Amino acid sequence: MPTRIGIRRENKNKWERRVPIIPAHVRRLVSQYDIQFIVQPSENRIFESSQYRQAGAEISEDLSPCDIIMGVKEVPVDLLQADKVYLYFSHTLKGQAYNMPMLQRLLDLKCTLIDYEGVKDADGRRLVFFGRFAGLAGMIDTLYTLGRRLQAFSIETPFNAVRQAYAYSSLDEAKAHIREIGDDIRKNGLPQELTPFVVGFTGYGNVSQGAQEIFDLLPVREIRPQELASLPKGDGRVLYKVVFYEQDIVEPKSGAASFEATEYFQSPERFRPVFDRWLPHLTVLLNGIYWEERYPRLVTKKFLREHFDSLRLRVIGDISCDINGSIEMTEKVTEPDAPFFVYDAKAGGIVDDSAPGIAVMAIDNLPAEFAAEASASFSEALMPFMGAIAGADYSLSFEQCTLPPEIKNAVIVYNGELTCKYEYLQNYLK
Repeated sequence: MPTRIGIRRENKNKWERRVPIIPAHVRRLVSQYDIQFIVQPSENRIFESSQYRQAGAEISEDLSPCDIIMGVKEVPVDLLQADKVYLYFSHTLKGQAYNMPMLQRLLDLKCTLIDYEGVKDADGRRLVFFGRFAGLAGMIDTLYTLGRRLQAFSIETPFNAVRQAYAYSSLDEAKAHIREIGDDIRKNGLPQELTPFVVGFTGYGNVSQGAQEIFDLLPVREIRPQELASLPKGDGRVLYKVVFYEQDIVEPKSGAASFEATEYFQSPERFRPVFDRWLPHLTVLLNGIYWEERYPRLVTKKFLREHFDSLRLRVIGDISCDINGSIEMTEKVTEPDAPFFVYDAKAGGIVDDSAPGIAVMAIDNLPAEFAAEASASFSEALMPFMGAIAGADYSLSFEQCTLPPEIKNAVIVYNGELTCKYEYLQNYLK
């Protein structure tokens, strides 16, 4: 009997239109393996049900016959079914409290959970991800936010023309428009009061690279952090880009001259934050780092309260979107049609969009704004593993299960038990 794989309807919010497997890949899998696909109907999905039907899938509301159920975002607790293999982003790896009931339910129902976030190679590099598209959309929405904030204070710039990422028909159209804006800046420049115009990027992974891919369509010159203090004022035809690495964010408390990234990741308590030294020079900050509570924050409410009058910072694009995390004033997540809020640095708290303060763009599902391109890229990355996922015997012990090591890395729950790598989550369940 063929393995039956269900593709569930995403229901987190109206913006979530992505899919884990696109119709073209469903057609290929059906022809190559003994797999039957059942796809839930959806009016919101970027690919229509008819496209999946033409690819050889059955369209049905009922996924109970499926052995494996795939999605993108979390499955609501009340929709989880017993004895199923689930693949989705569970957002549980940090022990996120809001998803612990879901994790407990998976354990109770004797399910298996494969989390895409854990699919990594032998060197720990993620293999299946949306990060680049988070960066692409995040940079566009941050430039949109910048245009709105400057306009609120009667500062006219070419950034006024930037639209929200979802408002472009495609990524290609968005890039073409940003290039046009870059040509305008190259020709006419920005107002002198905005110079030197500096955008800082924290992180250097897929998220940061995607954001830089958009920013580099403008007339950009890359500099090192140490050059920030000596940048000239007045030339609005060049925008400066600076990428911050771990050694620019923290320094050893011991006063050691050398910085070891491995030591920082393993023992962050041995380091003190120094990112404050760069903040007075930035116009925009794009945050794309992975963060946990044991790491120091990049931007604190205390620093903003004490130094706001001396800052040039207008906008923070918090693509990482950890609530009160590395950007402490990220008080809430935002949505594409209302992509930012304004934080009152002196009084604290969220204020009206036209009030003084720093705008924070904090959309938590940015790749959904380029749903077609993001889904195709994600599906392509997942394809090499689908045959093994469909063909594995999940009745065997975890050790005997023939899943490839990249996928085994991502198995959080196996037949109702936390796997060894993820046993630490038991502390959060308690």
